[in-house]
Amino acid sequence: MPLPERLRWAREQTGLTQAEASLRSGIGESSISEFEGGRREPSLSQLESLARALHRPWSWFLESTPLESQPLVLWRHRPEKGGRDVEAKFLELCQSFRRLEVMENDPPPPPLPSATGQPRDWSYTRAADLARNVRATLALGDRPASGLLRILEEAWKVKVFHLDFDLEGSAASHRSDDLGAAILINRRSVRWRRNHDLAHELFHLLTWHVFHAGVSRPSEETWEREEKLATSFAASLLMPEEVFRSAVAERSRDGRLSFENLHSLACSFDVSVESAIWRLHFLFGRGRGSGEATKLLIEQAKAFTRSLASRQDSQPPEFPARYEALAWRGLREGRLSIGSFSRLLNISRARVHSLMDEEGWRGEEVTISSL
Repeated sequence: MPLPERLRWAREQTGLTQAEASLRSGIGESSISEFEGGRREPSLSQLESLARALHRPWSWFLESTPLESQPLVLWRHRPEKGGRDVEAKFLELCQSFRRLEVMENDPPPPPLPSATGQPRDWSYTRAADLARNVRATLALGDRPASGLLRILEEAWKVKVFHLDFDLEGSAASHRSDDLGAAILINRRSVRWRRNHDLAHELFHLLTWHVFHAGVSRPSEETWEREEKLATSFAASLLMPEEVFRSAVAERSRDGRLSFENLHSLACSFDVSVESAIWRLHFLFGRGRGSGEATKLLIEQAKAFTRSLASRQDSQPPEFPARYEALAWRGLREGRLSIGSFSRLLNISRARVHSLMDEEGWRGEEVTISSL
């Protein structure tokens, strides 16, 4: 496809208007209109600026291969405002990560487990069994939330990115042979919500070939069911039944749990009060008919817990540690230029030089002497 059409297609995929692309790239709106209309060609520097704005390598715009549809990204809730742009950024990061892995000869990850069966075969019981198996396989212990992110990145090399976007959006996932397994989490969410979102998206990765084999987008009915199963899986993984029941027994009196102890229960598993209440709902037999009562209880509990001491939160880094380590290795050994490195980590060249100075960058080796 010619350059003008590729420019227009890439811009539309990100959901940007010509005015927004102009603001982001620093190129005049009229110039962008001329580029897309084929009335004028961009210079190489202009093409590089547009490529960064549209989350594409500049060389992609010069290819003649047919355009393919955007790789499937599953969203729990894609934000209305800027959602397509965030999705394009996520896929760009996945592609950059994959190129780093290839460039640095990073050992391939062990195969990510793939659940089997047809969508109709899956039940809440089966989702809970999958959570139990994952917990055992990864040795997540009694409080899985505390180590889930680190272990997923280290054991299965899942690419987990944290980006800032509207709080209306929560999380997304992607799995393919080309890019591997990847998860996107909203960096603005509090840690206990991020924990749930991470576990929720893990279900989608593990069941990708069950629900999305040979289909670009699931039907509304299938998607709604899959989401409910993912939520059930996340609750079972983060709040293991036998451990959760024990924690409830320790905090309850005569079969009742105070809001203060409910807050303590949620903190213990590093989940939200809402997640803890829904876990109580399903484990202690409140049943489907009491859903509205449970929702009311959640609102009451939230109002009460606001008066308690706030939970300590911390914002995660934007990039996975392995992504940064591969980029640093490429820079240190001369396979990556400072300019490329700065673009990969979204920092200025001056900041790169400053970091190199802070680390006492000399390219030295460490000699290990035998005792």
